[in-house]
Amino acid sequence: MTWGEQNSESEGHDQMDYAVDQGVNFFDTAELYSVPAKKETQGSTESIIGSWFKKSGKRDQIVLASKIAGPGFSNSHIRNNGYSKEAITEAIDQSLSRLQTDYIDLYQLHWPERNTNFFGTRGYVHQEDEKWKDNFSEVLVTLEGFIKQGKIRHIGLSNETPYGIMRFLEASKENDLPRISTVQNPYSLLNRLYEIGSAEISMREDIGLLPYSPLGFGRLTEKHILGTPKDSRIALFPMFSRYNGENSKKAAKMYYDLAKDNGLSLAQMALAFVNQQPFVTSNIIGATNLEQLKENIDSVHVDLTAEIIKGINKIHELVPNPAP
Repeated sequence: MTWGEQNSESEGHDQMDYAVDQGVNFFDTAELYSVPAKKETQGSTESIIGSWFKKSGKRDQIVLASKIAGPGFSNSHIRNNGYSKEAITEAIDQSLSRLQTDYIDLYQLHWPERNTNFFGTRGYVHQEDEKWKDNFSEVLVTLEGFIKQGKIRHIGLSNETPYGIMRFLEASKENDLPRISTVQNPYSLLNRLYEIGSAEISMREDIGLLPYSPLGFGRLTEKHILGTPKDSRIALFPMFSRYNGENSKKAAKMYYDLAKDNGLSLAQMALAFVNQQPFVTSNIIGATNLEQLKENIDSVHVDLTAEIIKGINKIHELVPNPAP
């Protein structure tokens, strides 16, 4: 999601080249990207991936995921008709064009249409007069049509709650409709809320988590321990305050000390923790340069000991979920 804002097309291509050379075969994007969301750069990340597909000829080596943007949340420049058939049709066709491919392996709903908790909201407040009407089955029927056309192959959710996950599963089972395969939610040492309710669903229903922001927007990297670099996402985009709270900073410092005591970098310990969770399908890493990308990918070679996990859980008890 940095490609097209913080990263140029050539930098994006270099990252994809390196990642594939290291065995990475899953790319995740969205029609909303790059971030922050704005009309001038909307779709730029997909376009950069698409030009790489054309140049490299490696489309068949990649499991490609993208997302349709939900209503509201600063995306009125895209559309305002939610997950209607018209909206999904437009979104898929435009993404396919930018990505220069005729199919998307995993197509996700970026966030719920209904009033609920996502993007760091604490506490659910019900709205009796909300405009959303129950449409779980209707959305699945629409997506089924595109699966039959071959434009998408599997479907997933993002920023979804246990209620939403189970409602989609229920609608799928009762109406013999396509079943969701994945959930892409935030998950990191600073936000382990997925463990409370949704992890059980993942294990019992075989629906893997695709964790995003496993490094907490860079908060769980050593560069932020002594200060905030001017070129970091946290500094460049202060409107994204999810990981900027004092408790997040406090917890990150404690995790840094634990990693250092065990001969690890903070980033690699944070990523290894996510990698080792049994409900995780693929850890969605992001980087703005090749040095960061190399460190992130190398985390697959790190196995955290029971003692380190014990230390992580102790910190979590002291500062639980500072960045929901």
